[in-house]
Amino acid sequence: MPNALHNPTGLLPTVLFDLDGTVVDTAPDLAFALNTVLQEQGHATLPFESVRPLVSQGARALIQHGFNMTVDNPHFEPLRQRFLTLYAANLDTYSRLFDGMAEVLNTLEKWDIKWGIVTNKPHFLTVPLLQRLNLYNRAACVVSGDTLPTKKPHPAPLLHACQHMDVLPTTCIYVGDAETDIQAGQCAGMRTLLANYGYIQAHETPANWGATATLDEPLDLLAWMTYQTVEQAL
Repeated sequence: MPNALHNPTGLLPTVLFDLDGTVVDTAPDLAFALNTVLQEQGHATLPFESVRPLVSQGARALIQHGFNMTVDNPHFEPLRQRFLTLYAANLDTYSRLFDGMAEVLNTLEKWDIKWGIVTNKPHFLTVPLLQRLNLYNRAACVVSGDTLPTKKPHPAPLLHACQHMDVLPTTCIYVGDAETDIQAGQCAGMRTLLANYGYIQAHETPANWGATATLDEPLDLLAWMTYQTVEQAL
């Protein structure tokens, strides 16, 4: 990446990220919490590979998968709450930034490009995780899943982030690993980048989601932004 370039992306001054599966690899801690609940209930634990693709779907999907039960089961909500309690106590035991993401964030800041987080993860989990990873005070905006009455795929959280950061949606790009991320970004009028390295299930067809571009690793974001600037200059 050419360090001599200073903010080569003047037409795209803001980058918004999903959290789980995009900025932070949280799957190990979420899988640990799920398997702990399973063990407590006398069930066999699940292999990590079967849990990882579901992480972006949230706690409900993980409990449904682990216990093979629907949300209307009377045992479902107590199990979900136990899972959340365990996870909240072990937010960053194994969770780390995806390889290359630290360089991405450092470079955006070097270019004076604001970045923020828009996630469906609830506030009581989002903020402590970002604080422990030393990201909270660096982010220009953090919108959690319960910040507003609606969450992704509704565009409201992304539009709320833009309002908070005093930027136009058309000047933002949104990076996420779920179809709901791409849908929300598109509805908000943003360019959308698919984090193909994230938590995508085998049956999903991300090529059909209509993202502006696909990132196979976090560092691809910097290359994409630089390429866009070169294209605009021609």
